[in-house]
Parts: sequence; structure tokens; C-alpha cells
Amino acid sequence: MKKMLVTSIAATLGILSSVAQAADDFTVQLKWVTQAQFAGYYVAKDNGYYEEEGLNVTIKPGGPDIAPPQVIAGGGADVVVDWMPSALASREKGVALVNIAQPFKRSGMMLTCRKETGIKEPADFAGKTLGVWFYGNEYPFLSWMSKLSLATDGSDQGVTVLKQGFNVDPILQKQADCVSTMTYNEYWQIIDAGIPAEELEVFKYEEQGVSTMEDGLYVLEENLNDAAFVDKAARFVRASMKGWQFARDNPDEAADIVLENDASGAQTEKHQRRMMGEINKLTEGSDGRLDPADYQRTVDTLLSGGSDPVITKAPEGAWTHVVIDKAM
Repeated sequence: MKKMLVTSIAATLGILSSVAQAADDFTVQLKWVTQAQFAGYYVAKDNGYYEEEGLNVTIKPGGPDIAPPQVIAGGGADVVVDWMPSALASREKGVALVNIAQPFKRSGMMLTCRKETGIKEPADFAGKTLGVWFYGNEYPFLSWMSKLSLATDGSDQGVTVLKQGFNVDPILQKQADCVSTMTYNEYWQIIDAGIPAEELEVFKYEEQGVSTMEDGLYVLEENLNDAAFVDKAARFVRASMKGWQFARDNPDEAADIVLENDASGAQTEKHQRRMMGEINKLTEGSDGRLDPADYQRTVDTLLSGGSDPVITKAPEGAWTHVVIDKAM
């Protein structure tokens, strides 16, 4: 009897061990540093949602010198978080990225200006200096300027583009009349730096008709031919969307999870909790399925660049519902 019991325990442990070993490795490259912008993924990892799906997920933070398309092209990730303009531009240049899920339903991108510059509407941008992020983040801006028929060459009838670092120093130091901001991040950095909201003029890209999709999940097209990869990706998406739902239902707890995962220690509780509230406004209503109308609006915006459009032709095969259908 004792021998049978020992054998049974050993068999059970063996099964548990094999289950643990069977977890599939999966790596996600974020677009930026650890912050509430990516709370859904950190929540899914910390709450065990990925583990429940049989996944061993590695989350790689981004940074100013990290381009997600380059990382995935070099084999450094299975999936990346990127903005659609960057992904489509990369696809046209030969990195065949495909959108498999779209956790963010709305855009948080804005141009924030000092009222003292006299800017009251987009037509007032002419002759002004505007801070712009690059590394793929400039595409929505360039499409907007093209729509306004404003050259970006520094001419009197155009605008001067200041290559903005990932901070708001240019507007604080009056080096730029306006700077790029997100509803959930840099705008509040300006406020916290001492410039009150009543002294600012804010232009949301969504309200200017140049809204493009942000923070989608992208994989390499070739990997979608592998049924095993599609299965892993579906499990990743399912667990991630569960994480995003938790973040909406428990914003403070989700922000705390982000802070616990911030190895740099640079984030603050006040900023991350506030950011989480703003991020939840952008993911609300999304089940992870990309709306073809949102995709088409982004493509149309990027194609409307006059003589220098962000993309030169309508992409083919740049998104799929295969993974989200399997996930949901």
C-alpha cells in the first residue's frame, strides 16, 4: 500500500512537472517604458492570466532607442505593441507586420500650445515652432500638416519642426510654441511643471480628423502560417484583454502593479494612477478586435500626405481577425 502511495505521488508530481515545463515562451516588446500605458500586460502577468493560458510571458520595456519593428524583425519578440502608422510604414519598407488585436479604441495624441503664442486654431500654426516626436511617432503629425497644406520646412508659410525628446522641455523653456503630448502623460507633465490648463490650448488629433490607431498588437506575417504560433498568440491576446478589463475595473490596483514592475523606479504613484484613469478612457469599449473602419481611417490619413505621404499605397494583408477569433 505504501509503495502504491509513493508511486501515485510520484506520478502526480511528474504530471505537474510536465505541465509546468509545457508552458510556451512568448515575448512582447512594448513601445515605451514601463507605465500604465501597458497595464493590461503587467496585470495579466502578475495576476497569473498568462500562466493560466500555459504561457511564460516575458515583457520587454521600450525606450527612446528601441524601435519595436526592428526588435521583432531581428527575432527579439513574438509580438510588439506599436502605433498603426509606424507599423504600416514599416510594412511598406519590408517588415511585414500584421495587426492581430487592437486593445486601444481611441487616440490620446495631442498638440499642446501656450495660449500666449496667439495660437487659437490650426490655421495659426503657420510660422510657429512645433515640437514633434520621431522614431515612427511623427507620421500622424506629418499627415495633419499635409492636410492643412503647411510645409514642414521652416518657411514663413509653413512650420518649423523641432525634434522633441520624450519630455516637454521645449514648451517649458519656450523653445517651441507647441509640443506633442498624450492625454495620459506629457500633458500632465506640463501641468505639474506649473503651467495651468487655462494657459494652454490643446488640439486633439481625433478632433482634427487625423486620428490614427495607437497601441495595437503586431506580429510578423510569416508566423501566422504556423498554427502553433497562432494558438500561442490567441492565448496571449485572451489573457491580455482579461488584464485590460481588470485595469478598467480596478484602476488603482492596476497602477500599483505597474509600479511594482518599474525597475527604473522613475514612476510615481500620483502620475501612474492618473495615467491609468486616462488610459482606461482609450481602451473602453474594446474587446481587442480591430474595427476595419478604424483601420481604413488610419490608412486614408496616412495616404493623404500630398507629394510626401507616410505610405504610398494601400496596404494588403496588414490586419487579421484570425487570432482574435480564436482568442474570443
